[in-house]
Amino acid sequence: MAAPGWRVGDAGGVMRRRSSDEALLALARLVMDVSVRAAADLGGLSPVQLRALTVLRSSSGANLAALAEAMGVTVSTASRLVDRLVAAGWVQREPAAHTRREVSLRLTDDGAALLGRYDEQRLVALRTCLDQVPPERRDAVVDALGQLAATSPDS
Repeated sequence: MAAPGWRVGDAGGVMRRRSSDEALLALARLVMDVSVRAAADLGGLSPVQLRALTVLRSSSGANLAALAEAMGVTVSTASRLVDRLVAAGWVQREPAAHTRREVSLRLTDDGAALLGRYDEQRLVALRTCLDQVPPERRDAVVDALGQLAATSPDS
C-alpha cells in the first residue's frame, strides 16, 4: 500500500500526487454524484444500464459485440444487460441489415426519452454548480472542461 500523498501508478510504481489531483478527484466525485442522483430520480437505473443506453444512442444499430467492446464488458454480460433493457422497453433488437446471423440494437422512443430526462436532470444540477463560480470565470471554466472532455476516447 502506498503512503499518504502517494499513489500506485499503472506500472505498479509509486508516483507522487500532483497538485491538480485533488481538483480532478473532486470533479470526478461531483460528476458521479450528479449522475447517481439523476439515475435515482429516474427510478433507480444503474450506471451500467445508463452507459449501455448512452452507447446505443451514439451507435444506433450496434450489435452485442460492439456494445460489449464500447462498455468494456464481455458479450455475455452485454447480452444479459440488453435482455433487461429490452424488457423495460428502452431497447429493441432487430435483424441486422447485412446478415441474418446478427442482431442490431436500437433505442426505442421510450429509451431516448429516458436519456433525455437523465441529461436534463444532470444539466440542471451541473448548471447550479457552475452558477456558484464567479461570473467572470465561468466561460474559462466551461472552456477548460470542454478541453478536458475532448481528451476522452468517447468524444
